[in-house]
Amino acid sequence: MVETAKVVLITGANSGIGKQTVIGLARLNMRVVMVVRNMERGERAKSEVTEKTGNKFVDLRCCDLSSMSMIRKFSKEFSHDYPRLDVLINNAGAVFNKRSITPESNERTLAVDYLGPFLLTHELLPVLKRGTPARIINISSGLHKNAILNMEDLHSEKSYNGMKVYSHAKLMLMMFTYELARRLKGTGVTANAALPGFVATNLGTNSDSLLSNIMFKMVRPMQTSAEKGAATSIYLASSSDVEGKTGLCYERGREVNSSPQSYDLENQTKLWIKTNNLLGLNPEW
Repeated sequence: MVETAKVVLITGANSGIGKQTVIGLARLNMRVVMVVRNMERGERAKSEVTEKTGNKFVDLRCCDLSSMSMIRKFSKEFSHDYPRLDVLINNAGAVFNKRSITPESNERTLAVDYLGPFLLTHELLPVLKRGTPARIINISSGLHKNAILNMEDLHSEKSYNGMKVYSHAKLMLMMFTYELARRLKGTGVTANAALPGFVATNLGTNSDSLLSNIMFKMVRPMQTSAEKGAATSIYLASSSDVEGKTGLCYERGREVNSSPQSYDLENQTKLWIKTNNLLGLNPEW
């Protein structure tokens, strides 16, 4: 593999859409960095990737996206080890049936599905700018259309429903994508969102509810495969068709509209400022 091979980092890379995206990009001879929460499962996934693709330039790194301190540490180490990053794919996602709080006092779904991608993007932006043109791809969900933005209860202290909180986080991720794209115009770094569709993944396995697990299993026959779900991520990461395009949402390889409220410019900016304050960042990045 030549030194000019593109470097792609993808979170949640050991299963589902993430793993299939890794396989697809490894087949395109990219240098793929798999970011996982569990190294044992990650090693098994990495072995499968190298066996299927023959790509020996697959790196495995550990980072729990619910931990902001771990994201900061991981990003520092990655930026030291890699001179550039061509594509960042924020793919990791989780649904939790019961409300839980991380050691840093963040509601766990919010942390994994929104705060984690937000902070990781911030921390890796300097290395992304080193390798321009570069791409940021945020994996959202069609469920974002069911959410109503509520910036006054980000940690779901007033009420909690696992799927509603997940949908809300994915709406915020969509709004972050659009605000980020505007702020990055002219830098050579683009930001787009992907909707993978109703895909059979391990998303519901984080739920400790027997009823929720049964419901996920019941709908599985109606879901599409992880391979098909990964197609849009692979397209956005590799296709010359989207070079320079930014601030868009894609599904099945084509531009689509997200929910009407995701386009609210005023709320995008308010959410940007509130999130940066929550994470202790300068909103002017």
